[in-house]
Amino acid sequence: MLGLEELFVAIASDQPVLQGLMAGLIITLFNTFGALAVLLWRNPSQKIIDTALGFAAGVMLTASFTSLILPGIDVGGVYTVITGLAFGALVMGFADRWTPHLHLLKGPEGPSNKRIQGVWLFIIAITLHNMPEGLAVGVGFGSGDLNNAIKLMLAIGIQNIPEGLAVAVSAVSVGFGSFYYASFVGIRAGLVEIPLAVFGAFAVQLAEPLMPYAMGFAAGAMLYVISHEILPETHRQGHEKLATLGFIIGLIVMLYLDITLS
Repeated sequence: MLGLEELFVAIASDQPVLQGLMAGLIITLFNTFGALAVLLWRNPSQKIIDTALGFAAGVMLTASFTSLILPGIDVGGVYTVITGLAFGALVMGFADRWTPHLHLLKGPEGPSNKRIQGVWLFIIAITLHNMPEGLAVGVGFGSGDLNNAIKLMLAIGIQNIPEGLAVAVSAVSVGFGSFYYASFVGIRAGLVEIPLAVFGAFAVQLAEPLMPYAMGFAAGAMLYVISHEILPETHRQGHEKLATLGFIIGLIVMLYLDITLS
């Protein structure tokens, strides 16, 4: 892992904000790979999509604990992290409730707004989904723990691949244009991770005492997305067992990476 840390510093410098920017670009690149995959793999079955999203949820859940919650407790104590965690979940809950957006299976959520086209409602939904991921990566690099930050970046990047593919496939299935436009939709929705990664790193650097709160906040927001968005979506079409299998595999893979990259 030391060689990976040295390589990352050589590319992104030793400044946490610049590292956050580089990490945001990297996880967005993973998302891009997933979204562009629809151009080659145009008709993956819903079973495969649900299994892949279950895998993504398992990776995210493990990363929330190993790279955010537990390191945050080491720095600021359990009550500080719990406070941030609760606030992060609460903010995501309010954003989900008060921002008009479209889920492909559940349909529209939030206040109705007929002036916003369906494709934009869909993009807003995926953007809300991706925001905690970018923030988490930025906070990780802002904390100064490069080892944990790189593991978190890799975790978010890995799970961004099936997410990017799922978004592009879903966009095609509801008639949002050609495969090329659908892949563009998937890429565009993931771009929010870049500025949020920079913001997370900058905010923690600006006010270091906020770091354990920020780590808890990012974890709480991700856990909300896992429980409220990803897992329910994978269980809506009768593929619960496959989605659960993917979830367990994702959890195991991330635990293995966490140990081997230490």
